[in-house]
Amino acid sequence: MKARLFLYLLFCIFSLSAQQSPRVKELEKERLAALAEIDETNKLLNKNKQNTNDALNRIKLLDRQIASRKKVIALLNLEIASLGEEIGSKEIQTQSLKKDLETKKQHYAASIRKMYLHKNNTDNLLFILASQSFAQSFRRMMYLKAYSDWQKKQADEIVEKQKVVDEDKKILAANRNDKLNLLSMRQSEEEKLTKEEENKKAEVEVLEKNKKKLQADLTKKENRAKALNRQIEKIIAEEVAKSEREAKAEKATKAISGKNRTANVKGGYAMTESERTLSSSFAGNKGRLPFPLKGNYKIVGYFGVHHHKEFSKIETNNNGIDIETTAGNDAKAVFNGVVSRIFTLPGYNNSIIIRHGNYLTLYSNIDQVYVKQGEPVNTGQSLGKIYTDEEKGNSGLLHFEIWKEQTKLDPMEWIK
Repeated sequence: MKARLFLYLLFCIFSLSAQQSPRVKELEKERLAALAEIDETNKLLNKNKQNTNDALNRIKLLDRQIASRKKVIALLNLEIASLGEEIGSKEIQTQSLKKDLETKKQHYAASIRKMYLHKNNTDNLLFILASQSFAQSFRRMMYLKAYSDWQKKQADEIVEKQKVVDEDKKILAANRNDKLNLLSMRQSEEEKLTKEEENKKAEVEVLEKNKKKLQADLTKKENRAKALNRQIEKIIAEEVAKSEREAKAEKATKAISGKNRTANVKGGYAMTESERTLSSSFAGNKGRLPFPLKGNYKIVGYFGVHHHKEFSKIETNNNGIDIETTAGNDAKAVFNGVVSRIFTLPGYNNSIIIRHGNYLTLYSNIDQVYVKQGEPVNTGQSLGKIYTDEEKGNSGLLHFEIWKEQTKLDPMEWIK
């Protein structure tokens, strides 16, 4: 019993130092991560407000901020509920301990009163001497000793139980204080959410008044995207034609070059044996390809056709994904391959195409290129520095695409 009480006391002391259960700690960790995301979005919003007129992107950032804020509030609600359960459970436990302590004190008090009624040591001696035999005398001596030990044990247990009750009270007080702090935080976060939703509403109203300019900006971006698409298709067609010529020349001369160029589909890129192996390996790594850059990033544009949440008639089409990252970051090759082409287009700066058999990956908006056309590259190799518009205060923005022959693929299905 004494050992159990000691262990429980240690547990209570540890609980007081921790103050929170693993569940509450995990919720707190998630909440802090969501708050960090809000801080990052705030920085982007400030840059956007001060240096750009990209209203649609600003509303997108506000949507992200509002979603993160709602997540923080939801996590706070879960933390408050979890703490409430812990407080309730601890209150029941403490009440049970108090009741047990009170019972033990009453029993101990009764034994003390009984002891005082026979407090004369002579009485104990007479009690032993009045025995009818030596055996009875020995048993009486043992009884008196056991009674004395029991009283001492009861006194020790009362002291320990009192410590446990005191520690439980401290834990309860700490948990109640934590709950009050969380309630205050929730109120603050709800006020911030209201303000952010008002800011978004105001931004949307301004945008409504400037729909023509918005549409013109989107048309400009769309035209740039189409120009990039045409350039890629032109490069693919040129390489397919070149591979077909080489395949025909090889067949006409019946040369045994070890290349044995053949296309998987009619009108497709005629691959050598090594390119077919590379292509098969690339396909086998679907969903496991590394991200095309290292460090902090956020995907701000996804593959496919999208309608704006606030303006249903406004449509954007993305052939890949757009990745926002820290200024000065490098684009990285997602797989082994060969630099197929390097070219420049307005709005995309430098673009690099890497061929992986009949698969291609595109890295656009490159400022400084590190590789050369025809050069082999390895997975994770730096291809170039991502462009950063320092005048506008933007972070680096990489546009990334994956193609198979002339078919555009969703990069999110391929990268991990």
